[in-house]
Amino acid sequence: MHVTRQRRRVSEVRLGLFGRRTTRRVRILAAGTAAFALAGGGIAYATTGGFGDHQVGSQYADGLQISSDQVVKPLGERLMTPYGKFMGSTVSPDGRFLAATSTDRSVSLQVFDLSSYKLIWRGGTASGVDARLSDNTVGQEGPLYSPDGNFLWMPNSTGLTRFPVNDDGTLGAGTKVSIPTVDGKRALTAGLAYSPDGSTLYAAANGQNTVVAIDPAAGTIAKTWDVGIAPRQLRFVGTKLYVSDEGGRRALPGDQTQGSYGTEVPADPKLGTSTTGVLSTIDTADTSAPVGRIEVGLHPTSMYAKDGVLYVTNTNDDTVSVVDTTSDRVVQTIATQPWQGSKVGYEPDAVTVHDGRLLVSLGRANAIAVYKLGENALDPVSYVGLVPTDYYPEDVFGVGDQLVVTNRRGIDARGPLLTFDKGYGTEPATGHGTHGTTASLTRFTLPSDSEIKSTWTRTVFDQNGWGPADTDTKHANGQRASAVPVPRRIGDPSTIKHVFMVIKENRTYDQIHGDMPEGNGDASLAQFGEQVTPNIHALARQFGLYDNTYDIGTNSAEGHNWIMQGDDPEYTESSAGEYVRSYDTEEDVLGHQRSGFLWNAVQDAGKSARNYGEFLYNEGRASGSWQQYYCASQDVENGGDPAQLTSPELKGDYGSVIPSLNAITNPTSPPFDLSIPDLYRYQIWKQDFEKNGPADFNMLWLSDDHTGGPVSPRAEVAGGDLALGKVVQTISHSKYWKDSAIFVLEDDSQNGADHVDGHRAPIQVISPWATHGKTVSTYYSQISMVRTMEQILGAEPLNQKVAAATPMFDAFQSKPDDTPYTAKPNRIPLTENIATPPSCGLDTPKGGQAAEATPTPQRHVSQAAAWQKWASKQHLTGRHARPDFANPEQMNRYTWYETHHWMLPYPGDPKIYLPGEVPGAALPGSETE
Repeated sequence: MHVTRQRRRVSEVRLGLFGRRTTRRVRILAAGTAAFALAGGGIAYATTGGFGDHQVGSQYADGLQISSDQVVKPLGERLMTPYGKFMGSTVSPDGRFLAATSTDRSVSLQVFDLSSYKLIWRGGTASGVDARLSDNTVGQEGPLYSPDGNFLWMPNSTGLTRFPVNDDGTLGAGTKVSIPTVDGKRALTAGLAYSPDGSTLYAAANGQNTVVAIDPAAGTIAKTWDVGIAPRQLRFVGTKLYVSDEGGRRALPGDQTQGSYGTEVPADPKLGTSTTGVLSTIDTADTSAPVGRIEVGLHPTSMYAKDGVLYVTNTNDDTVSVVDTTSDRVVQTIATQPWQGSKVGYEPDAVTVHDGRLLVSLGRANAIAVYKLGENALDPVSYVGLVPTDYYPEDVFGVGDQLVVTNRRGIDARGPLLTFDKGYGTEPATGHGTHGTTASLTRFTLPSDSEIKSTWTRTVFDQNGWGPADTDTKHANGQRASAVPVPRRIGDPSTIKHVFMVIKENRTYDQIHGDMPEGNGDASLAQFGEQVTPNIHALARQFGLYDNTYDIGTNSAEGHNWIMQGDDPEYTESSAGEYVRSYDTEEDVLGHQRSGFLWNAVQDAGKSARNYGEFLYNEGRASGSWQQYYCASQDVENGGDPAQLTSPELKGDYGSVIPSLNAITNPTSPPFDLSIPDLYRYQIWKQDFEKNGPADFNMLWLSDDHTGGPVSPRAEVAGGDLALGKVVQTISHSKYWKDSAIFVLEDDSQNGADHVDGHRAPIQVISPWATHGKTVSTYYSQISMVRTMEQILGAEPLNQKVAAATPMFDAFQSKPDDTPYTAKPNRIPLTENIATPPSCGLDTPKGGQAAEATPTPQRHVSQAAAWQKWASKQHLTGRHARPDFANPEQMNRYTWYETHHWMLPYPGDPKIYLPGEVPGAALPGSETE
C-alpha cells in the first residue's frame, strides 16, 4: 500500500523534517495552551451542564441558547437575516456592499449595504424577492465582485450567473454563463478570482477537478487546467494562481481510496477519511507550464495572501498553513485548537489579516481566533485569544477600521413559523421548524490584545462549555471506582454493558408528545399523538419523558452526521446550496472527519459493535414490494417460517464503502427505503439478536416515520412505533436486559412544528437503570446522547463538541428497575390508504376497522399518474432510496393528494397541481428548502 498517511506527514511538518526542502524551518504553533490533555484513562471533559434547563431559542444573561450545545452572544452589532443560511460571501472593492449566497429559504443571493447596515436586495424563487432567478443553486464558495465593482458573479451548479451592479448596490438582471457538464459531472462552481489585470475570470470547477479561465465579457472558456480533487478557493499572487484542493491530490497506483462524486480519493482504509491535502499552483503567464503542487493539511479551503505569504485554512486538520510564496514551501503550521479538551473539530474556514493581526474564523466554535503577526511576514505568529461571533462564522472581512463577520447560521432556526401538513387523519400544524434558518452579519472594532485575553476568550470558552480538562484519575483510598450507569470519568466501570441506539426520522417533540400533560407540550401540534404512537407514549411514561432535548441538524444530511460523527463537517455544511456532490455523505469520503465515527471510538475502547442499516446507502436492495415485506413480517410474527424473510425477492445484501462499518454491518438489514416497513427491519434484527446476542454497541435504523411511502403518513409512523415497541419488548424480556440501555433518537426533527423550537425532538432512554416515571427537563442534545453512549462504553470523545458535552446523568438512577416492557398494539391500520392491498389482507387493529384501498377519482387519474411518475424519480423507495431527496413543496402536495384520495387541493392552492405547477418546484431538492 502506497498511500501517504496524513498523520505521518503532519508529524514530519511539526518536527521540521521538511526543512531540507525549504530555506526556513517549518514551525508549529499551538493556540492557547502549551500542551493538550487528550485521550487518556480517566479524563472527564464535560462542562455544558452549565446550560441547566435552558431552552433553545430563549435569551439568557450569557446569551441565546442554540441547538448545538452552545449559547451565542457575539461581540459587536448583529444584523440578522431570516432568508436562509449563508453559503459564501464577499465585499465589494470599495467596501460599501456585502453580497452573500444563501440556501434553505428559496433565497439564493442577498446584498447588504454596510453603511446603513441593512439588507437591500434579495434574489431567488421565494415570493417577494427583488429578482426571480432561473438558477437557484449555490456553489461552495461565495460570489465575487469585478475589480471595478460593476458586476457580481454568483457560482452555480452548472456555471455562473453575472449580475450588473447598480449605483445603490442592488443588482440588475442576471446572465447565465454555463460550464459544460463533463462525463456526467457538473461544474459545481466554487471559488472565483480575477487575474491581476482584470481581463480574465478564473473559476474552480469543483465537480470536475479543474480550473477554467473565462472571458468575463463573452462568457466563453479560454483554457482549462486539471488540478487536485474538489478545488475550493482561488487566490492570485502576481500571475500565479493558488488553488485549495479540498480532496487533496489525485490517487496514485496502489493508494487506498474511497469515492467522492466519481473521483477516487486517497483514504484511510479503516476510518474512511481522506488522507492528503494540497494546493495546486497555476502559472497564468505561461499556460503551457505544468501545474504545481504544495502539500498542506487536510481539506484546505480558504486562503489569504499578503506580503509574500499565503495563509491556508486546513479545515479538517484544525490548522493554518503559512506558505512562503517565493519558494512555495510551508514554513509554519498554526494549530487552531484553543481548548485542551480536544484537538478535533474547530473547523477553521476563513482567514484574513487586519491591523497586524491574523484572524481565523472557527466555524464550529462560533469564534474568531486572533494571532499577532511577527515583524516579518514569515516570522512565527503568537496566539492572542478569541472573540465571540454568532452561529458558525463562515467568513471575516476587514472593512475600514472594523471587522465584518458573516455567520452561516445566524441565530439558529428562529426565522418565520412554518406549517406542516401530514395528511389523512391529521390537521396542519404551524410552529417553529428546523428550516426556519437564519444567517447574520456581526461587525465590531477589534478589541485590544489585553481585552481579548482577559475577557473575550473566557466568554468563548463559557459559550462552548469548555471547562478545564480533569486529568485526575485517582479515587478515594486508591480504590477503583464503583460501577454506576454513567461513569463520571471515561474508562471507569458502568453497570451497563450493552448499548442499543435506535435512529428514527424527522419528528419534533410536539408532533409526538405534545398531547402528554406530563411535559412541556402543545397538544394542537401533536399530529402523531398517542393514538398513532401508543408505544412511544408508554415508553415515556415508564422510562422517562424528555421535553428539553434537541436535534442539531436541519435535515438528514446533517442529522446522521451529528449522530455518527458528533459533528456535521464543514464540507457538508458548505455543500447545502446544491447538494450535488452528495447529500447524505455516508459514501462521500470528503464528508468524514479525521477522527472517524462513533463505532470507531467504541472499537478503539476494546468494545464490539454491530450495525443494522444505519449510515448505509441502499445498494444491495432486492426486488420485493412493500406488500411482500409486510406480509412476510406479519407471518413470521404469527409463527410462520423465519426463512421467508430472506427469500430471494426480499433478502438484501447491504454494506458500506467504509471498511470499518462494512465489517460490522448485518448485510440483510435494510437502510432507508420506504418500500420496506420497519416491522421487517425489526424481524431481521430479532433473528440476529436471538441467534448471536447483542454486541456491546448496536445501531438500528427504523425509518418509517420519515413518511412518503405507499401508505398514509400516520400509518407509517404507527408502523415504526410498533416496531420500536417490539424491539424494546424483545430486549427487555431477554437475559441481556439487566445490563442494557436503549437510546432512541431522531436523525433530525425537520418535518414537524414545535412551539419551543424546531430542533426539539422526541427521545427515549430505556433501561432498568433509566430514570423511571419522571419528566427530565435538563437541556440535552444529540451530542449529549453520543457523549453518554461513549461514556458508558469507555470510548473517547470524537471531537471537541462531544468532549464538551455533559453526559445525561439525569437520565439514570442508581438502583435498577428490571420490569420489562410489553409492546402496545397499533391503533391505526398499518395498511391505511394503500393503493394495492397486500396478499395477506388489510390490517385491522384490535377494536378498529379494516383499512380500505380507496380508488382515485376518474377525473384525477391522469394527475395521479403524473405524480406517480414524479415520485418514481424521488428515490423514496428501491435500490437508490435517499431520505429527504424530494423537493419539499412538491413532497407536501404529493402526501396531501395521496392521503386525501386526490379529492382536495392542498391548503391555500386553487386546484390540484401537476408536479411542474407547484410553486417553488424549481428549487433544488435534497432539503435545500
